[in-house]
Amino acid sequence: MKTKMKLIAALKIWVVIYPSITLFLYLLSKSSLELPLYLKTLFLTLILVPWVVFIGVPFVDSVLRLLSSKVNKK
Repeated sequence: MKTKMKLIAALKIWVVIYPSITLFLYLLSKSSLELPLYLKTLFLTLILVPWVVFIGVPFVDSVLRLLSSKVNKK
């Protein structure tokens, strides 16, 4: 994979993971459960990895395809 493609893939993942982590940490902080760090990390990764792989990044890809097709039509 070329460097440009790696950078684009990293940016797509970051666009999905940053708001997702922020939201889940916020929701966990509002919870009355006080979990140890390792359990919070386990919980976050069990939810966020499938979210990013199966929903988040494919959604970003579809939005980018839609935007690029609109730009190409002009």
